[in-house]
Formats: sequence, C-alpha cells, structure tokens
Amino acid sequence: MEALTEKLSRAKRLNVLPRWIIVSLDAFILFSASSLAFFIVFNFEFSKMQEFEVWRAVLIFTIFGLGVMFFTKSYEGIVRHTGMRDGVLLGKTIFFLASGISLTNILLFNVFMQPYVMPFSVLLVAAIFSSVILILYRLLVRDLFYRIRNINQGKKVEKRVAIYGAGEAGILTHKALIKDNQIKYTNCGFLDDAQDKKGKFIEGVKVFGDLEELSQLVKEQQPDELIISILEICQERKREIIERAIELDIQVFTIPPVNQWVSGVLQPNAIREVNIEDLLGRKSISLKNNRVTSELKSSVVLVSGAAGSIGSELSMQIARADPQKIILLDKSESALYDIEHQLRRMRVSAKIEVILADVKDKEGIDNFFRIYRPDFVFHAAAYKHVPMLEKYPKEAIRCNVIGTKNMADAALKYNVKKFVFVSTDKAVNPTNVMGASKRLAEMYVQALNQYLDSGDTNQHTKYITTRFGNVLGSNGSVIPLFREQIMLGGPVTVTDPNITRYFMTIPEACELVLEAGVMGNGGEIYVFDMGKPIKILDLAKKMIHLSGKKPGVDIEIEFSGLREGEKLFEELLNDTESVLPTHHEKIKIAQVASGSYQNISSCINLCQTLAEEGSDWDLVAYLKQLVPEYISHVSRFEALDHLESEK
Repeated sequence: MEALTEKLSRAKRLNVLPRWIIVSLDAFILFSASSLAFFIVFNFEFSKMQEFEVWRAVLIFTIFGLGVMFFTKSYEGIVRHTGMRDGVLLGKTIFFLASGISLTNILLFNVFMQPYVMPFSVLLVAAIFSSVILILYRLLVRDLFYRIRNINQGKKVEKRVAIYGAGEAGILTHKALIKDNQIKYTNCGFLDDAQDKKGKFIEGVKVFGDLEELSQLVKEQQPDELIISILEICQERKREIIERAIELDIQVFTIPPVNQWVSGVLQPNAIREVNIEDLLGRKSISLKNNRVTSELKSSVVLVSGAAGSIGSELSMQIARADPQKIILLDKSESALYDIEHQLRRMRVSAKIEVILADVKDKEGIDNFFRIYRPDFVFHAAAYKHVPMLEKYPKEAIRCNVIGTKNMADAALKYNVKKFVFVSTDKAVNPTNVMGASKRLAEMYVQALNQYLDSGDTNQHTKYITTRFGNVLGSNGSVIPLFREQIMLGGPVTVTDPNITRYFMTIPEACELVLEAGVMGNGGEIYVFDMGKPIKILDLAKKMIHLSGKKPGVDIEIEFSGLREGEKLFEELLNDTESVLPTHHEKIKIAQVASGSYQNISSCINLCQTLAEEGSDWDLVAYLKQLVPEYISHVSRFEALDHLESEK
C-alpha cells in the first residue's frame, strides 16, 4: 500500500507531461491506427495486403502526421486540461494529414504513374481511427490525472448541492464543482424554469423541474446547498428562489457575472453566498440617465459628504457623466483619500479636486466656493446616527442645520445652478433630534427657493430636496451590524420584534438624487416609492439563514429595546402632505407647505446661538417649536413634550 501511495505521489508531482512524451504517444497512435486500418480494410487477408508496401505506407503516414503536428502545435496543450479546443485542433491536424496524403496519391498516380502511397479506403479509416484515439487517450489521461489528484489530496469535505439553472451557466457550474481541488461535490440535481427540460439528464444528472420541484428534490436527494446559476435572472424570481430555499433550510449561493470569471472560466471559489442585498434588492428603476449626462457634462460638480456611503456612490455616478471637474468635500481624512483613489482607478476624464473641510466652517466653505465656482452642488454631508445625536443635539444642529445653511448660502452667493439636498424619511413626523434637524434643514432650503422665486427674477440657484429611507449597507445601517454579529457567532440584537424599515440600494438612492438634480425646477421635495416596509426581525432571521446557520439554534436573536429617539416605523410623508406625480411612476413630489424665509433664517440663527451658549434642553425645546410635529420617543426629551401637554 505504501508503494502504491508513493507511486501516486510521484504521479501527482508530474503536473505536466513533457512534450517529447506527447509527441511519442501521438506517433505511436498514428502508426498503430494506420496499421490497423490496413488490416480492417483488407479483412486481415495478408495476400491482398502484399500488393501494397504496408510498412512504407504506415511510416509515411506517421512521419507526415508528425510534420503536420509540428505546424498545428497540437502537442503543446496540457493534456490534463484537454477540452473542446484541443479536440478541434486535433481534428484539423488529421484533416490536413489526410488531405496531404490524398494530394500525394493524386500526384503520384496521375503525374508520375506510380501507385498510391496508401489506398484512399485505408486512408479514410486511418484518419478516423487516429482522430478518435488521439482525442480519447487525452481524455483518459485527463481523467487519470483527476483521479490521482483526488486520491492524493484525500478530499475530506463532501457537499451535496443542487443547481438552479440547467442552461450553459448551470452546466459550467456543474463542471467547475466536479473539478474542485478541495471539496468533493455531488450534484443532486438541476432545476430549471424551462418545462421542456424536466425529466431529462445533463452530464448524467437529472433535471427535476422548476421551483415547485425543489421540495421534492430536497426530500429525495437531501442537498446541503442550492446554487443559483442563471446569468440573466429577474430580481423577483431570484428572491422567490432564495425565499423558498430558506423555508427548506438550504443555504443559497450564486455565481458571479461572466466578466468576473477568470479567463472566461467559472472558478469554484468565485461562487459566493447569497447576501441580504440579493434578497431585498428590487427591479432596477429605469431613470433617464442620458438627461443626467447631458446636464452634468463639462460642468463643475461639488459633492459634500463625498466620503460617506451615499456621497461616494454619488461621486462615482457623477464621474461617469463626464463632468469637467468633480470636487470631493468631506472632513473624514482617510475615507476621503479612499474615494479619491477609487475614482482615479476608474480613469475618469474629469479632473478630481479633494477638499478636506467641515460644512460647519462657514468661512472655509465660502472660500472654497469662491475658488472652485461649482455649477452643481449635491449636499450629502450629515450626521445620521440617531442615538448618538440624541446624546449630542448641539452637533446635530451644527452639522445638519447650520452646515446645510452654510452650503446653501454659498451656493446662492456664487451662482450655483442647482443645489440638491439629500434628506431622509426620518424628517417626516420626527421622533428624534436627527430627524428634526433634517426637517429644519429641509424647511430652510425650500423657503430659500420660494423667497428667491418671489423676487424680480427666476435666474437664481434652484434648491431641490430628495427624501428616502434606509439604504442597504450604508454606514451605520443595521445590515453591517447584523453581518458582524453573525460572524462573531451571535447574538443578533434586534431592538423590537415589531420594528420595520424601508430599504433601497445605494446605487438606486443616488440615481434618484441625480435625477432630481436634473428634473427639479427648484423648491421640490422628491420622495421615492420605497416599496413595502420590512420587519427587522425577519431581516435578521433571513441573514442568519443565508449565512448557513439556524436562528435560535446556531445564532440567538435578542431584543434590546428601542434606542433613544428610535420609532417603530418610518414614513415618507406626514399627515398633512400629499404628492404630485412626475415623469416616473416611482418618483413623486411631496406637497409640503413652506414657511417664511426671513422667519426660518432668523430662527436658525437663534438655534446656532443656543448651540453655542445654551443647554441641550433649551436647544431641543426650541427645535420642537420650529418643527411642531417633532414628538420625542424613547428619549430624555420626552419630558419636554409632557410639559407642553400640561400647559
């Protein structure tokens, strides 16, 4: 047994057969195939064969064949990786060989009156035998290498999988798994929506049918994993497949896009776990981005908060619109450095300027506007962490309100065409300082635009607001938190079993912001159809399932209680607001009553004074006067609401 193991180890170390061995084997096959062809054609009657110089013909066939192989380089392929291209190349080699000898036969017989080198019947059989044996032996060697490798590596991990998709991608996935070096995969069956494939076999594996057959496949074959292997699949169908797999307690994986395959070949390690973004993602919203490109092209565009999750994606989408210059403004040094180099790696044509600054610095912001003179401003800089701002309300006012005012005022002073303010659904019926501060900023931006419209000219900066809910994977969102908790083995903490949130992807949110910047005429608050709200508890359970764990068994879920300022559900409109349609059914304009610019401006100035000199209580009490719908929830500032109700 030890001797066998040693031989297998030596065979394993022989990763690539030397070329001289391949050439020798090919020569032997040509010689044997042509010899056998003579015996078969003449039915092993040696008397008839004596009429021909058999061994001369066999040697000519072999030598001529080696000469053709020298030109086609058919011997240079790595035998253990033999594939369709190698088979085609060998076929061409034998075709050229047969054609060459046929031409020689014709010349000898018709020009030199000499007998054929090899009868055409023998040549045909020899060519067929040679082609079949050359390809077959390479496939056998490939299989032998595969078996030796598996024995020598001793695959300890075994996995049973099912593949959803019986098309080209599914077959390639099957082949990639079978060749895997580390894990022994068993394909339990294919699933496919094409009913004509049901009951048929691919690579010896049964096609069970569509999603309705998944439960039967699981019952009969008990796969551990389901791999979604369809290159083009709509988001709704993908979500249905994932949901059904979760119900059946199967871990789900998916293949990457073709452009991420290595040399056009799917690698097993590229197959990734399905993540929650795959499950929550929706059909992409078709926005008229050609309008965005035509508007921003050759312009100077400034993005504040450019290092944040929204700001960085905005910057990348803007860069693709070919502006003359894109200005990245943020106070986070490391994150700003990262987005700058990410844009430079994209090799965009726009000039990139980086500004390390704080929107709270009025003089600094004014100076930067004076120097760079942007045509468009996308203001995404903000403090967004609800419990943190509940603890530090002065910082919320300084950044979210005063910072927005500084940016909006500078935009007006330096003749910016459009100023797009990124707001949040937490500004609707706010229950926390963060939401109230964003609502006050909305009020200022809208009032400023109305004040300018009421003047002698409409040739002024257009102020536009966008309002949307949570974005998947953004800084501070619940999804990265859950993902980290699951990686650490739990527990996963959910604040309340009934809490719900709206979700959208970061690219979708940024497309909305850009579209608003193009279609807005000033004064609008754009809201986005966020779909149905999602229960955070269900979200946590699905994320645990998708990681291959079981809620309550492998990973516990704990309820921590609502955090300061947090509410159970978010809204995109308050009770007094209505919406108007736009050119896109998913984008609406909120009909929000705007206040007096002079009044709101003076009130914000007083807020700034209170943020500098007053107490947190004084500041929040005044904020509640400015935003009457602001009612604190799970917060120390609830006492202010009680005092007001007792009056």
